[in-house]
Amino acid sequence: MNGLTATLIVVIIVLIVVAVVAVIMGVRAKRSAAKPETRAGDPFHTGDQDSLRGDPRALKAGDIVEVRGGTYTVRGTVRLSEGGWTWAEHLLDDAKGGQVWLAVEEDPDLILSLWTPVADAGEPGPKTIDFGGRTYHSEEAGSAEFRSEATTGLAEQGTVRYHDYEASDGSMLGFESYGGADWEASSGEALSRYDVLIYPTAD
Repeated sequence: MNGLTATLIVVIIVLIVVAVVAVIMGVRAKRSAAKPETRAGDPFHTGDQDSLRGDPRALKAGDIVEVRGGTYTVRGTVRLSEGGWTWAEHLLDDAKGGQVWLAVEEDPDLILSLWTPVADAGEPGPKTIDFGGRTYHSEEAGSAEFRSEATTGLAEQGTVRYHDYEASDGSMLGFESYGGADWEASSGEALSRYDVLIYPTAD
């Protein structure tokens, strides 16, 4: 009887341990399933960052934007589309009357870049362009449909041609021609998510 009782006790203990492990695994599985899904490889696509720093995808006229310590107001927005690809360029004003453009796109990660108008950069077309002490190499060119919102200085909608160049250090040089007008050049620099802080205006 003693041997049989001991065996029964061991079996009961083993069953209890198995049951406890099963319950723990089930709870962990439910917690994992309840977590919101985030896209792999996209460190910017988080609700936490958007709540702390504002969502660049939701920028609109009147919002205040800080870029690397400089403060700007969104004057207007140009929304562009080429095939199934879409992106936005926001016209920003600073307190001294200076203007820059903040480009926002997803590829699929969030990509931010700041563009400053420049003169004497010539016209696009060559495979390389020397400007400002750098050699820029042709990256991509095409045309897109656009529509403008608020104050941009452009027509409400139309077509824009573009040609983008990039230097070996990551600096960019872009050309745009809206509605067949002369080419306008801008120098660009990539921004990280942490370079941009947004203060949305009330709707």
